[in-house]
Amino acid sequence: MPPVPSPTGPSEPSPTSGEDGSPSPEQAGMAPQEAVRAWRVGDQVSLQRTPRYLKTADPMPMLRPPDLVGIDEVGTVVGLRALGQLAVRFRRGTFLVEAEAVSAASGSEGSDSEGKDGAQG
Repeated sequence: MPPVPSPTGPSEPSPTSGEDGSPSPEQAGMAPQEAVRAWRVGDQVSLQRTPRYLKTADPMPMLRPPDLVGIDEVGTVVGLRALGQLAVRFRRGTFLVEAEAVSAASGSEGSDSEGKDGAQG
């Protein structure tokens, strides 16, 4: 039986790359768990893009329409979950959001007004 050559050429696709040739999260440099570790409970975040749906962070989650949370709305990280998800409390509820789908909130608009709004309503 002839020896089988090992695939070492750079032109062959990696077995862990995506179907479209894009690198997997591990190859991109940040695994989902590492993305979650970048955030801490209490951090102020906002959505980078509108999700297709929102998943509640309840013990029995429900899917909710995406228009409950606006792109400019600031939320607070209240929990770190598995599979690269964060539990983020927004004005209309607490939802599970992918860690890659949020960014740090700009300015202190969320931290100053959040305590006052919570006491009134």
